[in-house]
Amino acid sequence: MQKKIFSAMQPTGIIHLGNYFGAMNNWLSLQKEYAGIFSIVDLHALTIPQKPEELRTNIRNLAKLYLAAGLDPQKNIIFRQSQVHEHAELAWILTCITPISELERMTQYKDKAKQHKENINAGLFTYPCLMAADILLYDTNIVPVGEDQKQHVELARTIANKFNNLYGETFVVPEAMINKETARLRGLDNPEKKMSKSAPSEYNFISLMNKPDLIRKKIQKAVTDSGTEIKFSPERPAISNLLMIYHLVSGNSIKEIEGEFENKGYGDFKKELAERIIEFLTPLQERFEAIDDNELDQVLENGKQRAETLAKKKLKEVKDKIGL
Repeated sequence: MQKKIFSAMQPTGIIHLGNYFGAMNNWLSLQKEYAGIFSIVDLHALTIPQKPEELRTNIRNLAKLYLAAGLDPQKNIIFRQSQVHEHAELAWILTCITPISELERMTQYKDKAKQHKENINAGLFTYPCLMAADILLYDTNIVPVGEDQKQHVELARTIANKFNNLYGETFVVPEAMINKETARLRGLDNPEKKMSKSAPSEYNFISLMNKPDLIRKKIQKAVTDSGTEIKFSPERPAISNLLMIYHLVSGNSIKEIEGEFENKGYGDFKKELAERIIEFLTPLQERFEAIDDNELDQVLENGKQRAETLAKKKLKEVKDKIGL
């Protein structure tokens, strides 16, 4: 039987190059080998206040990006988390066997609680139980995630093992898969921190939907290290980050890029980098614009039905085991 992967993104606005190369690009190669289940996790998005109309738009735009990026809706299940109620129901059951001490260890909760002091809600705290439900509902074998989500997958493993020990073999214990190379894309304005859609400045990231003039402007404003040499080095995080982006959008090796810009300055390098990014994003943006509402509705409805079939079966098994 083909192994399954589960992965997802929150529809919370801007999807940038860091998201694409940290997740979506990885999905494209994994879909050739695994049965893919890819969700728009709109329930997770509610841990931060959302404007209803913006959230509806972001949900649809993220689904379109999945398709525009190259996920095959025939081979993969693509669906909205909130349309499969078994996610929320299993999340409650798992929450009831998860020790508070495990949730208190989650570094993402600590970080987000600092960012959103005015809205430290219970959802932020129990978020990993819902994520565990997302994964465990589908007998997931592999969960491709960034470094920041690795701890949550480890908790899903802990919860699965605990349930299995209490009630008998029920859940597949998933494994995290982390792409080490793309996990280190950093902010254009601060290479000490990761590229983030929640960054205070839009000059931190390149959105997948940014237009050419804005891309050129953002790259020109990107911070660089002292000196002028175009070399990849841990001691030079800013230029190394830009070199990584160039490598990812062009397919050229770091050594090839260094050779191309030997004896050239940051100005030449940034100008060419911007054009390479534009060249990379233009086909994706064109595919995005070509997807009509009817096509999108059909994909999401089909994905919902296929996800429901699997989720209902697993939740019934869980309920039988615990006495519901």
